[in-house]
Amino acid sequence: MAARHYLDFEKPIAELEAKIEELSLLSESAGSFETEVAGLRKKAEQLRKKTYAELDPWRKTQVARHPQRPHLGDYLAGLFTDFTELHGDRKFSDDQAIIGGLGRFRGQACVVMGHEKGHDTASRLTHNFGMARPEGYRKAVRLMDLAEQFGLPVLTFVDTAGAYPGLGAEERGQAEAIARSTERGLTLGTPMIATVTGEGGSGGAIALAAANRVLMLEHSIYSVISPEGAASILWRDGARAKDAAAAMKITGPDLIDLKIVDRLIPEPLGGAHADPATAIQTVGDVLEEELKALTAMTPDALKAQRAERFYAIGRF
Repeated sequence: MAARHYLDFEKPIAELEAKIEELSLLSESAGSFETEVAGLRKKAEQLRKKTYAELDPWRKTQVARHPQRPHLGDYLAGLFTDFTELHGDRKFSDDQAIIGGLGRFRGQACVVMGHEKGHDTASRLTHNFGMARPEGYRKAVRLMDLAEQFGLPVLTFVDTAGAYPGLGAEERGQAEAIARSTERGLTLGTPMIATVTGEGGSGGAIALAAANRVLMLEHSIYSVISPEGAASILWRDGARAKDAAAAMKITGPDLIDLKIVDRLIPEPLGGAHADPATAIQTVGDVLEEELKALTAMTPDALKAQRAERFYAIGRF
């Protein structure tokens, strides 16, 4: 198991847990410290609860980017059976920043896809840190076409800082590919549910989130640009990312109020990275509930609901 990664604001918790580990090791060789260990564990839990109850938007951004947060591969392993990955966009190549294919979600056949960031250096390079090129979005369109052809629901998992901004991606039509993927989501005749599991960044995120229902984990973020990018534009100072995060309304409660996101999914104490198995099962339970509500709708009703949902954003 990989060593626990602590964020800057979690350092007091890290110190307590280091003491717990030290006393636990001493107990094995120099007598029992059960009372002291139990007291420290209780204190660490209380501190974690207080810390996570008071997260500001910038700290939530840090949690959303936590390297040990569950990624697409973890959701595929924990929630889907008979998954068969489909590769390529039938035009240029296979983009591994977006993974997708056919599978069964709790017995229901479906199309599932999402951004994959990777967990270590090698896999992050393979998946380009979850930043897709045009081929990724054209693969997404291909998968949505397949879903409509066979009457299958589409479940997407969004976790990207944004679409890849490289020269080659722009030359191959990055903006057009994002627009086509967004359009295909809006015109899909089968149920579509998008879940923001970490970062939902800009057009790279909305291309997989033009859904009937947009869900979001409690400590995820969803924004038109990263806080660092916004700070660079507004104040020409990327160091003011914390100020930008607070101003941009990128966290769950604000996005629910703005009707950009439909539902928040609670995370285990300390975030999804603290207990990935519980987080994944909670996401699965919510997806099952939401999918049942959409299954009875006709294709025309699904399209109309989706259009109404997105056209209403930003209207007063």
